[in-house]
Amino acid sequence: MLGTAVQFNFSAIILIAACALSTGASAEYARSKKVLREFVKLRACPATGLHRLPCPGWHMDHIIPLCAGGADSAENLQWLTREDHKAKTRIDVRECRRLKQ
Repeated sequence: MLGTAVQFNFSAIILIAACALSTGASAEYARSKKVLREFVKLRACPATGLHRLPCPGWHMDHIIPLCAGGADSAENLQWLTREDHKAKTRIDVRECRRLKQ
């Protein structure tokens, strides 16, 4: 049991860091590990059908980006493939830059 919790926390930290780097996110848009855990409990990984990480080939994505006023909540998260997440991130970054002007 402890091994699973440690594995999840390690995976969540990597995922948070990867999302922050890929979106250009800064510390002003903090992501909650609690929210990530809640999301995984609600929606199983599409690749494995399990309610735990890792989820190979899939990323968690904020439907409405945090920088555009989206909530850091399980209801504002979705699973996206790596490719779809990369494409959506490009759009989100442009939109957030536009909103800051």
